[in-house]
Amino acid sequence: MLEGRHFWFVGIGGAGMSALALVARAWGAEVGGSDRARSSYVDRLEEAGIPVTIGHDAANVPDGAEVIVSSAIAPDNPEVAGGGVKRRGELLAELVELRPSIVVAGAHGKTTTAGMIAFCLDRLGEDPAFLIGGEITQLGGNARAGEGWLVAEGDESDRSLELLRPQIAVLTNVELDHHATFASEEEVRELFERWLAGAPGHVRGDELEPVSFELAAPGEHNRRNAATALAALELAGISREEAQRVLPEFRGAAATLAAARAEANGGRLLVLFQPHLYSRTRHLASALARALSAADAVAVTQVYAAREEPLEGVEGKLVVDALAAERPGMPVAWMPGLEEAARFLSRRARPGDVVLTIGAGDVERAAPLILEELG
Repeated sequence: MLEGRHFWFVGIGGAGMSALALVARAWGAEVGGSDRARSSYVDRLEEAGIPVTIGHDAANVPDGAEVIVSSAIAPDNPEVAGGGVKRRGELLAELVELRPSIVVAGAHGKTTTAGMIAFCLDRLGEDPAFLIGGEITQLGGNARAGEGWLVAEGDESDRSLELLRPQIAVLTNVELDHHATFASEEEVRELFERWLAGAPGHVRGDELEPVSFELAAPGEHNRRNAATALAALELAGISREEAQRVLPEFRGAAATLAAARAEANGGRLLVLFQPHLYSRTRHLASALARALSAADAVAVTQVYAAREEPLEGVEGKLVVDALAAERPGMPVAWMPGLEEAARFLSRRARPGDVVLTIGAGDVERAAPLILEELG
């Protein structure tokens, strides 16, 4: 389907970009890319035969390659400074056009809901292709190039969602989550409404009642995600009875605080949190603190900037200060570096505790650091 195309992904080591790269290669394109640091996604790409260069340089880009960038890549990156690049969302839109597709969007629950849909299709023998922004262990990762429905996540943060034209559009919920892009929740809602109106079939998850049956993935939020997934699967021709038979086996993607608390089963919950984007941290510090207050101890690192320049007075300590006010006396620490944060939590961990790392940047480096500290 993509034979004769040559893609170079700048920032290939992220969840979304690596998924695109894997599927594009499986569908016939020549693929390579670069990133500033190694990650588990880079390891998987190399195992799949995709060359990855660590570090960014204009000389990395092969002649004649279409350069694909995510919104996390700064415009002065030497591999994109020459112009002529294509946004990640534009390539995703091409892939969505190539297959009957289900695209999941919304403020929360996208990865889990998309994972549930792909999992049910897989277990029912429908051989889905999928591009998911997180690890679905039961499906072997975050991407696959199957022969059936394509299941993907849509991103409203850069408005590229409007480029996607799936057969089934799924909206989990609406919330103002990207303050640098949207002035109000109403503006976000209008974007979602335009997108839903362009799809032959659509599902509004926030209008559905949570499922009442037991799931392997705990929490009220997952029962809502499950109801949304079931509705989407029905539109795809899968009976509710069939889907409901396999969905309870789905164990979920990255754990939320509620799910991690359930897993702790009486033990304590220790959290290492890396804030994502200065704009989000400035606007959401109090809300983040309220969510983190469900833990027993928290270490907060410096903000992962991604595409943004630093904002004066905005750093991870805003979340720490808000959390200290939310739960006075709670063990909470401002540890700018991942190494410091890993050391803080590992020295407090004891048998039976659950240590959870949360973030959207290079926070995955923290787990090996914690394990090393624990010996």
